[in-house]
Amino acid sequence: MAKSSPRSRATAQPADDASSQDAAGEGNDVNDVAQDLSFREAQTALELCLAQLQDQDLDVEAMAALYRRALAYAERCEAVLARVEQQVMQWDPGQPELAPTPYAP
Repeated sequence: MAKSSPRSRATAQPADDASSQDAAGEGNDVNDVAQDLSFREAQTALELCLAQLQDQDLDVEAMAALYRRALAYAERCEAVLARVEQQVMQWDPGQPELAPTPYAP
């Protein structure tokens, strides 16, 4: 059985499909899918959702579903960035004998 790639899951669903899904169940599905995406995939999916949200012909239910999806993708991007920020080490080239220290904003 072929496993779908994260890239195919990252694409925003058409508005008609989004409005037909159960609002509570969809939020969990989107969060699950978003958690499997890389930063770039989540960012691309977020951009697709935002582009669809700009469509003036969407009904309220479709807009709400797209908003929830966009929020899940944005949260994934923030989580990846936060994790990377914790991994960034600072090295002082003026004192090369000292070990790098974790980044602290």
